[in-house]
Amino acid sequence: MDKIESKEQINQLLETVAAIREQIGRVIVGQKEVVEQLLWCLFAGGHALLEGIPGLGKTMLVRTIAETVDLSFSRIQFTPDLMPADITGTNIIQFGNRGETSYRFQPGPLFGHLVLADEINRATPKTQSALLEAMQEKTVTVGSETHELPQPFFVLATQNPLENEGTYPLPEAQLDRFLLKIHVSYPTKEELKEIVLRTTSSTEARAEKVADGEAIRRIQETARQMLVADDVLDYAVRLLLSTHPAEPDAPESVRRHVQFGSGPRGIQAIVSLAKVRAFCAGRLNVSYHDIDQVALPALRHRIFLNFEGQAAGVTTDDVVRDVLAAMESRR
Repeated sequence: MDKIESKEQINQLLETVAAIREQIGRVIVGQKEVVEQLLWCLFAGGHALLEGIPGLGKTMLVRTIAETVDLSFSRIQFTPDLMPADITGTNIIQFGNRGETSYRFQPGPLFGHLVLADEINRATPKTQSALLEAMQEKTVTVGSETHELPQPFFVLATQNPLENEGTYPLPEAQLDRFLLKIHVSYPTKEELKEIVLRTTSSTEARAEKVADGEAIRRIQETARQMLVADDVLDYAVRLLLSTHPAEPDAPESVRRHVQFGSGPRGIQAIVSLAKVRAFCAGRLNVSYHDIDQVALPALRHRIFLNFEGQAAGVTTDDVVRDVLAAMESRR
């Protein structure tokens, strides 16, 4: 573990976080909760899945974040005919001056610090699975050689929840690799007016770079050192266990509508995100409120409903909220 930053250094890092927020706000209208959750993901060193209907600015948001941080950015537009080698890269033949041949690895667009996987559910499972090693191990294996991805490395993926024709639902193993799932909501009336004014004017708002990879790494390391009291950690563990229908403390909605609760990566995500949230708020310890606030994006994609739950129109968000309400009554 790196040495603990001094109070002055922590304040400098918090100023960097505030500067990133400010630059994003120059381009993105509203969506403060979405922006905040994306920053949690960035500072926790994980990957995020953004879900929302077309036109809500998901791609622009990810591109804007890349513009505020001095990191390489690459975008992959997922389509049904996209092959794994199209994103990971491949070995190509090189011919020498005397006709001799050799192989050279040509990196694909996955070799970037911040990778936008646009409409990820349009690619086949074969191509989607090419992301698994990159997201978990941060390496790419082609043939017999393993290549390290640049650090830090983030995958920010988008998908449309309405259009199901020609799409391939993400497998559970891949969903679990996303630190959090973010729902991008429709803008309000005032936000729509501001969007129109910004996008139809003669000047285009652009974000400026206010941080680099070293600053992000320092924020990540500092956030990991936030303190978690035993009582708070116990609360987080009980919250996770309450998503399992066989648990005695599980609420009625979980026992009726859930087939499988969250796995161990769920508690890892909750604690990691809660530490980042505490740091961004200028605190050195994680509170119960931090756990509550990060539970929804950390667990909504890790809970799987049974047939009765799907038929009744229950969502995983409903389940998580019921679990949080039950936990609050027992706190």
